[in-house]
Amino acid sequence: MSKKLFSRILAGLFGVLMLASCGEYQKALKSPDPNYKFEFAKKAFENKRYVQAYTLLKDVVTQLKGSDKAEESMYLLGLSYYENKEYPDAAAYFKAYYQRYPKGKFAELARYYAGYAYYLDSPEAQLDQSETVKAIEELQGFLDYFPRSDKVTLAQNAIFEMQDKLTLKELQNAQLYYNLGNYMGNNYESAIITAKNAIKEYPYSKYKEELEMLVLKSRYQEAAMSVDEKKVDRFRDVVDEYYSFISNYPDS
Repeated sequence: MSKKLFSRILAGLFGVLMLASCGEYQKALKSPDPNYKFEFAKKAFENKRYVQAYTLLKDVVTQLKGSDKAEESMYLLGLSYYENKEYPDAAAYFKAYYQRYPKGKFAELARYYAGYAYYLDSPEAQLDQSETVKAIEELQGFLDYFPRSDKVTLAQNAIFEMQDKLTLKELQNAQLYYNLGNYMGNNYESAIITAKNAIKEYPYSKYKEELEMLVLKSRYQEAAMSVDEKKVDRFRDVVDEYYSFISNYPDS
Protein backbone atom coordinates (compact mmCIF):
# COMPACT_ATOMS: atom_id res chain seq x y z
CA MET A 1 0.00 0.00 0.00
CA SER A 2 1.39 3.39 -0.97
CA LYS A 3 1.90 6.15 1.58
CA LYS A 4 -0.52 8.37 -0.32
CA LEU A 5 -3.29 5.75 -0.21
CA PHE A 6 -2.59 5.04 3.45
CA SER A 7 -2.88 8.77 4.25
CA ARG A 8 -6.21 8.95 2.44
CA ILE A 9 -7.55 5.97 4.38
CA LEU A 10 -6.46 7.52 7.66
CA ALA A 11 -8.07 10.83 6.72
CA GLY A 12 -11.29 9.04 5.82
CA LEU A 13 -11.35 7.12 9.09
CA PHE A 14 -10.70 10.33 11.00
CA GLY A 15 -13.59 12.01 9.20
CA VAL A 16 -15.93 9.12 10.01
CA LEU A 17 -14.90 9.23 13.66
CA MET A 18 -15.45 12.99 13.80
CA LEU A 19 -18.91 12.67 12.29
CA ALA A 20 -19.77 9.91 14.73
CA SER A 21 -18.48 11.99 17.61
CA CYS A 22 -20.50 15.03 16.51
CA GLY A 23 -23.58 12.88 16.16
CA GLU A 24 -23.17 11.51 19.68
CA TYR A 25 -22.61 15.01 21.02
CA GLN A 26 -25.79 16.31 19.36
CA LYS A 27 -27.65 13.36 20.85
CA ALA A 28 -26.30 14.23 24.30
CA LEU A 29 -27.25 17.89 23.86
CA LYS A 30 -30.85 16.96 23.06
CA SER A 31 -31.15 14.33 25.77
CA PRO A 32 -33.49 15.15 28.69
CA ASP A 33 -31.44 12.86 30.97
CA PRO A 34 -28.96 14.91 33.06
CA ASN A 35 -27.07 11.77 34.07
CA TYR A 36 -26.45 10.85 30.44
CA LYS A 37 -25.27 14.38 29.69
CA PHE A 38 -22.96 14.28 32.70
CA GLU A 39 -21.35 10.99 31.70
CA PHE A 40 -20.91 12.21 28.12
CA ALA A 41 -19.34 15.45 29.41
CA LYS A 42 -16.84 13.44 31.48
CA LYS A 43 -15.82 11.46 28.41
CA ALA A 44 -15.57 14.65 26.35
CA PHE A 45 -13.31 16.16 29.02
CA GLU A 46 -11.09 13.06 29.06
CA ASN A 47 -10.78 13.37 25.28
CA LYS A 48 -9.88 17.08 25.61
CA ARG A 49 -13.10 18.27 23.98
CA TYR A 50 -13.49 20.96 26.60
CA VAL A 51 -16.10 23.09 24.83
CA GLN A 52 -18.40 20.08 24.52
CA ALA A 53 -17.77 19.26 28.18
CA TYR A 54 -18.62 22.68 29.59
CA THR A 55 -21.57 23.19 27.24
CA LEU A 56 -23.18 20.01 28.55
CA LEU A 57 -22.21 20.64 32.16
CA LYS A 58 -23.76 24.11 32.14
CA ASP A 59 -27.04 22.43 31.17
CA VAL A 60 -27.00 19.89 33.99
CA VAL A 61 -25.15 21.48 36.92
CA THR A 62 -28.38 22.86 38.38
CA GLN A 63 -30.36 19.70 37.64
CA LEU A 64 -27.79 17.56 39.45
CA LYS A 65 -27.84 19.73 42.56
CA GLY A 66 -28.42 17.53 45.58
CA SER A 67 -27.33 14.36 43.78
CA ASP A 68 -24.13 12.36 44.21
CA LYS A 69 -22.84 13.97 41.01
CA ALA A 70 -23.46 17.58 42.04
CA GLU A 71 -20.00 18.37 43.39
CA GLU A 72 -18.11 16.72 40.58
CA SER A 73 -20.24 18.36 37.88
CA MET A 74 -19.58 21.85 39.29
CA TYR A 75 -15.85 21.22 39.71
CA LEU A 76 -15.54 19.65 36.26
CA LEU A 77 -17.34 22.65 34.76
CA GLY A 78 -14.68 24.98 36.13
CA LEU A 79 -11.89 22.63 35.06
CA SER A 80 -13.25 22.42 31.50
CA TYR A 81 -13.09 26.19 31.16
CA TYR A 82 -9.64 26.20 32.77
CA GLU A 83 -8.22 23.61 30.38
CA ASN A 84 -9.70 25.53 27.46
CA LYS A 85 -7.83 28.62 28.74
CA GLU A 86 -11.03 30.58 29.38
CA TYR A 87 -9.74 31.71 32.74
CA PRO A 88 -12.32 34.28 33.95
CA ASP A 89 -15.16 31.76 33.47
CA ALA A 90 -13.06 29.04 35.08
CA ALA A 91 -12.39 31.22 38.14
CA ALA A 92 -16.09 32.07 38.45
CA TYR A 93 -17.14 28.42 38.52
CA PHE A 94 -14.34 27.38 40.88
CA LYS A 95 -15.48 30.13 43.26
CA ALA A 96 -19.09 28.98 42.88
CA TYR A 97 -17.95 25.48 43.79
CA TYR A 98 -16.09 26.31 47.01
CA GLN A 99 -18.80 28.75 48.10
CA ARG A 100 -21.45 26.07 47.63
CA TYR A 101 -19.29 23.24 48.97
CA PRO A 102 -16.77 24.83 51.39
CA LYS A 103 -15.85 21.39 52.75
CA GLY A 104 -16.33 19.48 49.50
CA LYS A 105 -13.86 16.91 48.24
CA PHE A 106 -12.64 19.32 45.54
CA ALA A 107 -12.58 22.43 47.77
CA GLU A 108 -8.78 22.58 48.01
CA LEU A 109 -8.27 22.35 44.26
CA ALA A 110 -11.16 24.69 43.50
CA ARG A 111 -9.68 27.42 45.73
CA TYR A 112 -6.26 26.93 44.18
CA TYR A 113 -7.48 26.96 40.57
CA ALA A 114 -9.74 29.96 41.18
CA GLY A 115 -6.67 31.98 42.13
CA TYR A 116 -4.39 30.45 39.54
CA ALA A 117 -6.92 31.10 36.76
CA TYR A 118 -6.90 34.80 37.66
CA TYR A 119 -3.09 34.65 37.79
CA LEU A 120 -2.93 33.21 34.27
CA ASP A 121 -5.31 35.95 33.10
CA SER A 122 -3.27 38.73 34.72
CA PRO A 123 -2.20 41.29 32.06
CA GLU A 124 0.99 43.28 31.57
CA ALA A 125 1.86 45.81 34.28
CA GLN A 126 0.83 48.87 32.26
CA LEU A 127 -2.74 47.58 31.89
CA ASP A 128 -5.58 47.41 34.43
CA GLN A 129 -4.60 45.10 37.28
CA SER A 130 -8.04 44.09 38.60
CA GLU A 131 -7.42 40.44 37.70
CA THR A 132 -4.04 40.54 39.43
CA VAL A 133 -5.60 41.80 42.65
CA LYS A 134 -8.28 39.10 42.46
CA ALA A 135 -5.60 36.46 41.91
CA ILE A 136 -3.65 37.55 44.98
CA GLU A 137 -6.79 37.57 47.11
CA GLU A 138 -7.88 34.13 45.90
CA LEU A 139 -4.45 32.54 46.28
CA GLN A 140 -3.99 34.08 49.73
CA GLY A 141 -7.37 32.62 50.69
CA PHE A 142 -6.19 29.24 49.41
CA LEU A 143 -3.02 29.50 51.57
CA ASP A 144 -5.09 30.46 54.61
CA TYR A 145 -7.41 27.48 54.22
CA PHE A 146 -4.88 24.91 53.04
CA PRO A 147 -1.44 25.85 54.45
CA ARG A 148 -0.15 22.28 54.04
CA SER A 149 -1.27 21.73 50.47
CA ASP A 150 1.30 20.44 47.99
CA LYS A 151 0.46 23.51 45.87
CA VAL A 152 1.53 26.04 48.52
CA THR A 153 4.87 26.81 46.84
CA LEU A 154 3.20 27.36 43.46
CA ALA A 155 0.66 29.70 45.04
CA GLN A 156 3.32 31.65 46.97
CA ASN A 157 5.51 32.10 43.89
CA ALA A 158 2.51 33.33 41.89
CA ILE A 159 1.67 35.84 44.64
CA PHE A 160 5.28 37.15 44.74
CA GLU A 161 5.31 37.51 40.97
CA MET A 162 2.03 39.43 40.96
CA GLN A 163 3.11 41.68 43.82
CA ASP A 164 6.16 42.58 41.76
CA LYS A 165 3.86 43.34 38.83
CA LEU A 166 1.77 45.68 40.99
CA THR A 167 4.96 47.32 42.25
CA LEU A 168 6.18 47.77 38.69
CA LYS A 169 2.92 49.50 37.81
CA GLU A 170 3.43 51.92 40.72
CA LEU A 171 7.03 52.46 39.64
CA GLN A 172 5.82 53.32 36.14
CA ASN A 173 3.27 55.74 37.60
CA ALA A 174 5.90 57.38 39.79
CA GLN A 175 8.27 57.65 36.81
CA LEU A 176 5.52 59.32 34.80
CA TYR A 177 5.08 61.94 37.52
CA TYR A 178 8.85 62.46 37.59
CA ASN A 179 8.97 62.93 33.84
CA LEU A 180 6.20 65.52 34.02
CA GLY A 181 8.31 67.57 36.43
CA ASN A 182 6.67 70.90 37.25
CA TYR A 183 4.18 70.71 34.41
CA MET A 184 0.87 72.03 35.80
CA GLY A 185 2.04 71.60 39.38
CA ASN A 186 4.66 69.87 41.54
CA ASN A 187 4.71 66.37 40.03
CA TYR A 188 7.93 65.53 41.87
CA GLU A 189 5.98 65.42 45.11
CA SER A 190 3.45 63.09 43.49
CA ALA A 191 6.32 60.85 42.33
CA ILE A 192 7.67 60.74 45.90
CA ILE A 193 4.29 59.88 47.42
CA THR A 194 3.56 57.17 44.81
CA ALA A 195 6.99 55.58 45.19
CA LYS A 196 6.95 55.66 49.00
CA ASN A 197 3.47 54.13 49.13
CA ALA A 198 4.67 51.31 46.87
CA ILE A 199 7.70 50.70 49.08
CA LYS A 200 5.46 50.58 52.15
CA GLU A 201 2.95 48.20 50.56
CA TYR A 202 5.52 45.91 48.88
CA PRO A 203 8.66 46.13 51.04
CA TYR A 204 10.25 42.98 49.57
CA SER A 205 9.75 43.78 45.90
CA LYS A 206 12.66 43.48 43.48
CA TYR A 207 11.82 47.05 42.39
CA LYS A 208 12.43 48.57 45.81
CA GLU A 209 15.88 49.93 44.94
CA GLU A 210 14.55 51.63 41.79
CA LEU A 211 11.72 53.16 43.79
CA GLU A 212 14.10 54.53 46.42
CA MET A 213 16.37 55.97 43.74
CA LEU A 214 13.39 57.65 42.14
CA VAL A 215 12.47 59.19 45.51
CA LEU A 216 16.04 60.52 45.83
CA LYS A 217 16.02 61.96 42.29
CA SER A 218 12.61 63.53 42.85
CA ARG A 219 13.73 65.09 46.14
CA TYR A 220 16.74 66.61 44.35
CA GLN A 221 14.75 68.02 41.44
CA GLU A 222 12.12 69.38 43.80
CA ALA A 223 14.82 71.11 45.88
CA ALA A 224 16.74 72.44 42.88
CA MET A 225 13.65 74.06 41.43
CA SER A 226 12.36 75.49 44.72
CA VAL A 227 12.14 79.12 45.63
CA ASP A 228 15.11 80.32 47.69
CA GLU A 229 13.37 80.22 51.08
CA LYS A 230 12.57 76.50 50.64
CA LYS A 231 15.85 75.34 49.15
CA VAL A 232 17.77 74.77 52.41
CA ASP A 233 15.13 72.56 54.01
CA ARG A 234 14.51 70.64 50.81
CA PHE A 235 18.21 69.99 50.18
CA ARG A 236 18.43 68.66 53.75
CA ASP A 237 15.72 66.18 52.74
CA VAL A 238 17.81 65.26 49.70
CA VAL A 239 20.86 64.58 51.90
CA ASP A 240 18.78 62.48 54.32
CA GLU A 241 17.40 60.51 51.39
CA TYR A 242 20.91 60.03 50.02
CA TYR A 243 22.26 58.60 53.26
CA SER A 244 19.24 56.32 53.55
CA PHE A 245 19.83 55.02 50.02
CA ILE A 246 23.55 54.32 50.38
CA SER A 247 22.89 52.67 53.74
CA ASN A 248 20.34 50.32 52.16
CA TYR A 249 22.31 49.75 48.95
CA PRO A 250 26.03 50.24 49.63
CA ASP A 251 27.02 48.29 46.50
CA SER A 252 24.51 49.91 44.16
